[in-house]
Amino acid sequence: MAESPGPLATLAPWWRLLARRRGRLLGGVALMALALAAAVGLLALSGWFITATGLAGMALAGGAALTLDVYVPGGGIRAFALTRTVARYLERLYNHDTVLRLLADLRGRMFAVLAGLDARTLSRRRASDWLNRLTADIDTLDSLFLRLVAPAGVALAAILGLAGLLAPWAPAAGLAVALGLGVAWGWLTLGQARLGLAASRRRVDELERLRAAVLERLQGLAELEAYGSLAVQRRRLSAIEDRLEADQRRLGRAAALGSAVTGLAVGGTALLVLWCAARGWQAGALSGPVMVMMPLAVLALNEALAALPLAFTQAGATLAAAERLNALAEARRPAPAARSRLPAGPLSVELAGIALRFPGALAPVFSGLDLRLAPGDRLALHGASGSGKSSLAALLSGQLAPDAGGLRLGGIPLDALAPAALAERVACLTQLTELFDDSLAANLRLAAPDADDARLWAVLETVELADWAEAQPRGLATRVGEGGRRLSGGQARRVALARLLLRDPGLVILDEPFAGLDDALAGRIAGRLDAWLAGRSVVLLVHERAAGPGLPGVSRWQALAADEGGGLCAAAPNPTR
Repeated sequence: MAESPGPLATLAPWWRLLARRRGRLLGGVALMALALAAAVGLLALSGWFITATGLAGMALAGGAALTLDVYVPGGGIRAFALTRTVARYLERLYNHDTVLRLLADLRGRMFAVLAGLDARTLSRRRASDWLNRLTADIDTLDSLFLRLVAPAGVALAAILGLAGLLAPWAPAAGLAVALGLGVAWGWLTLGQARLGLAASRRRVDELERLRAAVLERLQGLAELEAYGSLAVQRRRLSAIEDRLEADQRRLGRAAALGSAVTGLAVGGTALLVLWCAARGWQAGALSGPVMVMMPLAVLALNEALAALPLAFTQAGATLAAAERLNALAEARRPAPAARSRLPAGPLSVELAGIALRFPGALAPVFSGLDLRLAPGDRLALHGASGSGKSSLAALLSGQLAPDAGGLRLGGIPLDALAPAALAERVACLTQLTELFDDSLAANLRLAAPDADDARLWAVLETVELADWAEAQPRGLATRVGEGGRRLSGGQARRVALARLLLRDPGLVILDEPFAGLDDALAGRIAGRLDAWLAGRSVVLLVHERAAGPGLPGVSRWQALAADEGGGLCAAAPNPTR
């Protein structure tokens, strides 16, 4: 069994990513340290000044003659107060802006990772799980700098700095600060993290289960109500919430313990420093104002330590999020060593002995599949649901890698092609119509970002959507809704087909291209599509050979049929004209 990496190894990739903005991180730490130094200076100098003025007043009342400059310390107090306020405001503003930039970097990196996962890996989890990785897990990682590393580092530097500042006046007081607050710092970071590790890690998993369960219940609300299962589902949600509440109580108690440790450590250390300073005052080594100033400076460090218990009690959530995201990065397929380019013109297709099985499946999708398509040829494959048509499309487009066998496009092994080369020369219309909550033009320009409006209107005319778009008040700027929900199923399918027409591929894969369209409309579009397909290799995937119109010029039909072992393979070709 492989040993799991430690916390430092788990967080290392993310810290390296954060380090790309090293300048901004150091600037934020400097502002944080400046605000803390001003807070320590304000309380310490105020204590010194109040004590000095009190002693001076008593001396004057007793008839002694002395002078006390009140302007310099008074100005210093005002300077520290103003610096603390301004530095704290700028620190919050600057560091939160930095965190937003870091989150953008993290999301960009993880989106690239998700885009590089194959269909087999993506099929292992629900869409809500992947969304959770891209949002909640990334958001959890913002604690790495803003609530964990930076505050803990500044607090440790403040403890050592104050110990060094007090040591020349009273070495015992400096030692008390270094040891007393140093030990407390160790507990408030490592100890609190250990104490809350299990509960905070579980909380991340339970929150993911709760989000997924709520989404599934909402999407299937009609079915749950129809079958009388709402009460059962509510009990399941309540069970998750009960576990979340229990862990939240554990984390709350742990954080409260950390806060108590903070108060006891700061108060106890301040009392010990006061005792050391009083002995120095009795020996004549310290003045009264300095004696008072020293423990007040220690009390000011409460501001540095107070935020650590809650942050480090939740550190397990940050660690769990990093582990989950690291697992995604490790699941990504390695980039091909040789980045070959596909030849221009129509592409040949060759599958030899292809085997494919999804994790946990009872039977393989393909077992010994052989298929050949000459450049410029058109092949239609038909078969029942589950016969592997969509899996074949995923293989040809590089979304799936076979377990065994060879796959060549244009005479080049598929695993030697970079994803960009495949995307440029292979176009696939899948059964699932992917539209984004954006304008009609933006959804079309996913295929050709530089396409002008005239070209967009041309492809809409091909799929008979131009008249509908012109009738909309906003024309090409009409929003299609999330997943194309503002469109009918047939309209959404035609938008996807129009988007395909903006490409210039050498191989076109059409998986049920006319689903949701009536036969007359599908026949008219198929006729126009024939001209665009000229000079390209075509693989047409349909449910039934006789269902709906096919494509003109299809040179041969081939069936996908079940073999005796329950797997799927290609039957012998049956050429037709």
